[in-house]
Amino acid sequence: MRILISNDDGYSAKGIRALAAAMRRFGHVTIVAPEFNQSGTSNALTLTRPLQVQEIEPDVFAVNGTPSDSVHLALTGLLEEKPDLVVSGINCGQNMGEDTMYSGTVAAAIEGYLFGIDSIAFSQLERGWLHLEDAAKIAERIVERFLENKTGEQPTLLNVNIPNLPLAKIEGVVATRLGRRHHAESVIREMSPRGFPIYWVGAAGQPKDCGEGTDFWAAAHNAVSVTPLQVDLTNYTAVGAVDRWLSLDTVK
Repeated sequence: MRILISNDDGYSAKGIRALAAAMRRFGHVTIVAPEFNQSGTSNALTLTRPLQVQEIEPDVFAVNGTPSDSVHLALTGLLEEKPDLVVSGINCGQNMGEDTMYSGTVAAAIEGYLFGIDSIAFSQLERGWLHLEDAAKIAERIVERFLENKTGEQPTLLNVNIPNLPLAKIEGVVATRLGRRHHAESVIREMSPRGFPIYWVGAAGQPKDCGEGTDFWAAAHNAVSVTPLQVDLTNYTAVGAVDRWLSLDTVK
C-alpha cells in the first residue's frame, strides 16, 4: 500500500511521527504536512501566494501552508503515485462535535476523501501526548480492521478520537455520531502594549448533546470513538420548503 500522512500540528510533531511508525506495517509511508502548527485552519487552501515544499528527509515533506494545502499538493503533483489511504494526526487534542468544522486534522482527511481516497483522522482527547504510543497502536488496529472489512467503491471518511490512557484502560472501540457543544465561551479582551484592544477567541463550549451513541459519550466512558463523516451539507428535509417559498408569485 501507499499511505499519505498529514496533520495540523506540523511535520515534526510527536503525533505524526508515532502515526507514521504505526502505518509502516501496511506499506510505504509518505509524510506531507505543514511546516508549522496550523490548528483551526479547517479546509482552507492558500490561493494568494505560492507554496513552498521542503523535503526534510526521505519521504518527509514540509509545506508552508495548511493541512488541506499539504494533502492537495501531494495528490495533484507532488507524489508520483496516488496513495491508497490518507491518514491524519495523531492530533494533540480532541476533534469532536463542532470541532470537526474547524479542525485542520479532520480537514486533511477530508481533502483525501474529496479526491476519492479512503481517509481517517486520528486525535487524542487531551493535549500533551500522554500515552501516545498506545494511541498509535489503537490507530494501527483500526486501520487493520478497516482494511480487512472495506467493501464497495465509494471512499470512506472516519474521525477517530482516542482517550489518553494505556491500552489496558481503554473500554472498547465504538461507532458513534457527532455530538453537539454549547456555544463557545466569550472572547477575551486585552490591551496590546501599544494601547489598542486585542481579542482572543474563547474556549470551545462544553458538551451539550452528549448522550449514548455520541462521540462525547464514548470519550466520557474511556472508549475510542469512530465517527463516519460525509461532506454533503445539503439539508434535504428543507429543500421542499425552500422550493415552495421560492415559487411564490411575488418572486420574479
